[in-house]
Amino acid sequence: MMWGYGQGMVWMWLWVPLLIVGIALLALLAIRVLGGGRGGYVPTGPQGPGDPPLVKGSRARQILDERFAKGELTADQYREYLNVLGEDR
Repeated sequence: MMWGYGQGMVWMWLWVPLLIVGIALLALLAIRVLGGGRGGYVPTGPQGPGDPPLVKGSRARQILDERFAKGELTADQYREYLNVLGEDR
């Protein structure tokens, strides 16, 4: 008799690592599905008082928009700076 040796032993050595890898993949899949993926926060509805502000464009574009809104830039300067940033309207 062969107690624990032979061809059956090879399958056991392959089965345990495959089982561990399978459990790890299922755990990662569950984390991605329940955690919303890698995209981070994406607002889906109208903004409420506690929601983070919606980000549109680059930070340089935001500063340019703020300066134009305050009246620090003329319309021609605003368009020129948009061209420099490569964000034509």
